[in-house]
Amino acid sequence: MNPAKIVLFTLLFVLSSLHAALAAEPDVKGSKDHPLLTRMPDFHITGYKYFDFDSHRFNHQDLKQVTVEGRKFYLQYNLNKGAVEPGELKIRRNIQDALKKIGGTVVFDDNFNKCSTIVVQQDGREIWVEVRSYNNMYRLTTVEKKAMAQEVVATAEVFANDIRATGHAAIYGIYFDTAKATIKPESAQAIGEVAKLLQADSGLKVYVVGHTDNVGGVESNLKLSQDRAEAVIQELVRTHGIAQARLRPYGCGLFAPVAANDSEDGRAKNRRVELVKQ
Repeated sequence: MNPAKIVLFTLLFVLSSLHAALAAEPDVKGSKDHPLLTRMPDFHITGYKYFDFDSHRFNHQDLKQVTVEGRKFYLQYNLNKGAVEPGELKIRRNIQDALKKIGGTVVFDDNFNKCSTIVVQQDGREIWVEVRSYNNMYRLTTVEKKAMAQEVVATAEVFANDIRATGHAAIYGIYFDTAKATIKPESAQAIGEVAKLLQADSGLKVYVVGHTDNVGGVESNLKLSQDRAEAVIQELVRTHGIAQARLRPYGCGLFAPVAANDSEDGRAKNRRVELVKQ
């Protein structure tokens, strides 16, 4: 090749690279891409929020909406100045295809509103992704579904006050494996407070009442709530030395809700253990 042409091509390459470097704009401070997805070429982050626990309403099939709770990311990407617009459909399809390759399923896709919802099942995790795309900007909202870690547990004194005032006390903070009566280790604090209540009043006898949400059949929920109540009693007897004669299990199933079962928040409130004074 002619030396002059080599110099020209080299100069054009350098200028092109320099232009791309100058056109690239910085991400908003403290932001980063979501672990599941790289960004579209020639875009930078202009909005970023992270919540260890929050919720988002995702569009689902048949125009229904589903509220998902868990670890939440919000990202907004804008096109770099001077870059060629890829088109909003190309953005959505790129994100859909990338997530399909790692186990994602598109459960909602609306060309009119330029919005898609993709659910990813990966390594035992369920991650919901919403993408809203435009020609020069797109937004990602992702929620890794999980139950909130109970960090505040009522005390024995609160339980005692509730029993004196109403004859019963709701115990939140006792957790079980899904559809089982196996008590999770993080329940120790709440069960310990129940033990303190019983140790402080040796004459107190209680029914330990199990409650469930409405997921599943009536008979299976009645049995599950009975089994869970019995599991709590065994933990109080075995670990804390409470006399079994002071405790009697009862399974109420789904028949005494304290909230509507239409949302995960309501169902979580209904899955509980109560103490009822004998």
